[in-house]
Order: sequence, then C-alpha cells, then structure tokens
Amino acid sequence: MADHLTLPAELTSAQAMACLAELSAGVRQESKSGIVVIDAGPLERFDSSAIAVLLEVRRACAAAGRPFAVQSMPARLHELASLYGVAALLPAAA
Repeated sequence: MADHLTLPAELTSAQAMACLAELSAGVRQESKSGIVVIDAGPLERFDSSAIAVLLEVRRACAAAGRPFAVQSMPARLHELASLYGVAALLPAAA
C-alpha cells in the first residue's frame, strides 16, 4: 500500500520549511506502512530547496522504516538532483 503526498506548485527557500513540516507530518500520520510516494508533478517554480526537502522526507521515511519514491519529477528537478549527485537517492516511483 502506498501513501501519496504532493509537492506544491512553488517550492523555493521561502516555502521549504512549511512544505517539509507538512510532508513530514504526512509521513507520520499516513498508514505507517508501505511506500511513501511524493508526487512532484505540480512543481512549476523551484530551486535547490526542493532537493533538500525531498532528501529530508527520504530521511524521515528511512527513520520510520518506510520506502520512499518520487513520481512525476520534472526534468529540471532531475537535472538539479543529478548536478548535486543525489539523483540515485530520489528513486522514481514504479
């Protein structure tokens, strides 16, 4: 069973802390088992903070013993993750 959480349309340093708090709460409050899938499809405007948020959610999932994946990652976000050398840490959802 997968729990789906969604990124906002805008995720820059101005929104990062609030977004992280919301996603982290979602990781804790959802079914507590199965994979956590982050839908990045709505992202339109973002900076490197989006990568930081995804990595922190990944850490929260790992701490909870839950697998993590990202679906509908925009190409620009994937390029940014590759540039920082963390693309392998943000697996695509099946």
